[in-house]
Amino acid sequence: MKRVVITGLGAITPIGNNLEAYNEGLKNGVSGADIITRFDASLFKTKFACEVKNFNPDDFIDRKDARRMDLFTQFAMVCADEALADSKLLDFNELDLDRVGVIWGSGIGGLRSLEAEIIEFALGNGTPRFNPFMIPKMISDIAPGYISIKHGFRGINYCTVSACASSTHAMMNAFDYIRLGKADVIVTGGSEAAITATGMGGFSATKALSERNDEYKTASRPFDINRDGFVLGEGGGGLIFEEYEFAKKRGAKIYAEVMGCGATADAYHITAPHPEGLGAKNVMLMALSDAGLTPETIDYVNVHGTSTPLGDIAETTAIKKIFGDHAYKLNISSTKSMTGHLLGGAGAIEGIASVLAIRDQYVPPTINHFTDDPEIDSKLNLTFNKAQHRELNFVMSNTFGFGGHNASIIFKKYTE
Repeated sequence: MKRVVITGLGAITPIGNNLEAYNEGLKNGVSGADIITRFDASLFKTKFACEVKNFNPDDFIDRKDARRMDLFTQFAMVCADEALADSKLLDFNELDLDRVGVIWGSGIGGLRSLEAEIIEFALGNGTPRFNPFMIPKMISDIAPGYISIKHGFRGINYCTVSACASSTHAMMNAFDYIRLGKADVIVTGGSEAAITATGMGGFSATKALSERNDEYKTASRPFDINRDGFVLGEGGGGLIFEEYEFAKKRGAKIYAEVMGCGATADAYHITAPHPEGLGAKNVMLMALSDAGLTPETIDYVNVHGTSTPLGDIAETTAIKKIFGDHAYKLNISSTKSMTGHLLGGAGAIEGIASVLAIRDQYVPPTINHFTDDPEIDSKLNLTFNKAQHRELNFVMSNTFGFGGHNASIIFKKYTE
């Protein structure tokens, strides 16, 4: 099997509109939550979310092209371009475009564009006048399509869709494709832009969202006894996965190595996790086995940690079952406490948070913790409220999605 390394990163998030701004937000425990500005949410049960701030697509994308893209695709283009620039891949004149692919994740795709077209039709006189770009704007696979078209990448190209696990599955597939020798480079990651009336209303109806409107800045409270649901986020993250020898040949900067991954199903419920964390336990064990690692080698787990009553208990239960006594030596944190939940984009920005943690040797915090939950072991180091500095060699990142989809990926500090 080929070795796979990460040579470029890009991010646009509710706590920073580029990679280093995102990293500073993570280090400083910044909350991305605020009152919704994208639509009038005054009549909704939840009136806040983690929006990307001060984003103008015309600053990054040709105006004509931007009008033909949904916001989730605009986010994809911006963070993929930042990752490519960071990697300096496009400066390499021996790049074989047939061996460069794009595998992207999005759980929902162009919901904003679809919603707008349906509303316009419903308010009209019944004449079916739809935007000719409606379908290309809404389909999830258009994001990797646009990335490949812009740069001429003719390798594998598709979108993974597995709810909140989508972009971790994208990274897994990119890892597998390169280590099998079928590609030199893959642009991977994910993006989402579901802070719309439909998105907020739909998740609210499932009782998944926090309704802490009077304390929205601290509403995302993973592991806190008073957590009442997740905070919806938006944005995206891009990563350049590259075959190790190819990266060395071109003198690439290497952030980290991808070691292993796992994918399982709960086979239990469409929205609730298995109460004993069975799928979560199995996926972490699978990732460890794939990486050839024992549980004792992991230093930090960036958990799914959505701030839901059932999910946080199930994941910590699974961690204790796998890691045993080592569970108390781990750092564990949920960066969703800061960014909110990016759905299909979550795995990408959390994977990036994991890689930045390795680069800078720190653990981002789980902010907004006030009161312990007696059902969650208080002896676990859940990295509450402040970042912690420690030596990190191996980091695991988990994402779990509606439908029982589980994905886990392990990154390693780069050594030759």
